[in-house]
Amino acid sequence: MNQAVVTPLTSPLAPTSVHRENAVVISGATKGFGGRLLFENLDLSIRRGEFVALLGASGSGKTTLLRILLGLDTLDAGAGEVATPRAAVFQEPRLVPSQPVWRNVLMGIPRRRQHRQVALDALAEVGLAAHADAWPVTLSGGEAQRVALARALVLEPALLLLDEPFAALDALTRLKMQDLVRRLCGRHHPGTLLVTHDVDEAVRLADRVLVLRERRLTLDVIVGEARDSTIAAGARLRSRLYAELGVDPLGREQAPHSSAGPRAV
Repeated sequence: MNQAVVTPLTSPLAPTSVHRENAVVISGATKGFGGRLLFENLDLSIRRGEFVALLGASGSGKTTLLRILLGLDTLDAGAGEVATPRAAVFQEPRLVPSQPVWRNVLMGIPRRRQHRQVALDALAEVGLAAHADAWPVTLSGGEAQRVALARALVLEPALLLLDEPFAALDALTRLKMQDLVRRLCGRHHPGTLLVTHDVDEAVRLADRVLVLRERRLTLDVIVGEARDSTIAAGARLRSRLYAELGVDPLGREQAPHSSAGPRAV
């Protein structure tokens, strides 16, 4: 954690150069909300080009952590640096209905880059160049999320934050979007943090999977060959993640696992 810098605790995490190796380095992060402690003394690092998935139950603080990394919220205690520029894709695409698709893509980038061709190039990456002049209301849910992804990637972010962006999609569209996100992250090389409830989604996409539970990161796992669900390593990793979350995928009652701190496998 030697790249972390002390910042005022009521201020957003300090932005750092896009040329740094790490997209995120935070240490001792503590945050409460509504009188309840969400997480404490949390350490996290994400390298540029690395895809990290964060699993946890509803209310565990996953989205709050993402908002802090995006600069929309602050820590109660802790220090860190976050690379810029940053971009996010949320569960809802959040398109502006009064603007055509291509203008939605350009929102948030510097005015000097707000040219139609920039939007067309970004839309081509997500397979929607033919929809450049369409209105958001005419798009399917999957198409709208692809526009949101193009809007994020046109920033060439050093850090890409994904807050359950596939949750509202049907199963087939969800798989297609997962493949698209993985491919484009490989092309653009941001540090990526995906917040999700879905163990299979986390393993399918991420290089590392983290579990946030009981106010700390209780597990930090490198996926590797376990991405393949048809081999023993894939089954073991998924079972390990379900157990860490206190969930039995077969629906049987399972006692919560108590953990003193993060572990790697």
